[in-house]
Amino acid sequence: MRGIYKPIVLLLCMILRAAERHMRDFGWLRTFWLFSFDDYYDPGNVGFGALRVFNDDVIAPGKGFPMHPHADMEIVTLVLSGELSHEDSTGGKGVIRAGEVQHMSAGTGIVHAERNAGKEPCHLYQLWFLPMVKGLRPSYGQTAVSLHEDALTLLASSSGGLRMQSDARLHRGRLRKGKRLVHNAAKRGTFIYLSAGMLEVNRDVLSPGDQARLTDARVELLAREDSDFVLVDVRLS
Repeated sequence: MRGIYKPIVLLLCMILRAAERHMRDFGWLRTFWLFSFDDYYDPGNVGFGALRVFNDDVIAPGKGFPMHPHADMEIVTLVLSGELSHEDSTGGKGVIRAGEVQHMSAGTGIVHAERNAGKEPCHLYQLWFLPMVKGLRPSYGQTAVSLHEDALTLLASSSGGLRMQSDARLHRGRLRKGKRLVHNAAKRGTFIYLSAGMLEVNRDVLSPGDQARLTDARVELLAREDSDFVLVDVRLS
């Protein structure tokens, strides 16, 4: 089976503000698409290395996505608040609650449905990664995660956390005001999306909804306020 990465030329550091996200409001779903997705296409924003989709979704109670197919994609869902039910063609079934993480390897093909079965809106992040090879056997898994303070907590990777077959490491970070953290990503990419707080990234300041995309960089983080964020360390080519 052949690898499917293709070289992508990127700037050393790119800061994108919350207002630059592509927003759609379907009534039952309010979503921000950080990369090209569905009928939104920007040839300059199709992904960041193996990271091809990052959607910030809020789903209304009782609503969701009916059965639909995926193939050759590693999909990770983080529920920030509320709960999300899942059912797929492999027999995988469960409810993902706040603080839990789900991984689905679409591989040769999988059909699944996602629905907010709770009474409150469900806020989630869903990320799609290119796999290291095509034609994998479909699989599903989920776990509860205890987040570390003033550190990165590994959620999913090829070697720790939930196992996904992509050359990427998905973390969630929490830093209290005044705390610092250094992430070294030589010859790789670092993607940061701020959920809450105010975070300094190599002297650029992020507010909630802002993102930073850095290449081949030593990333120095300083929390100007208590901060919660997602950090992805990813192969770029």
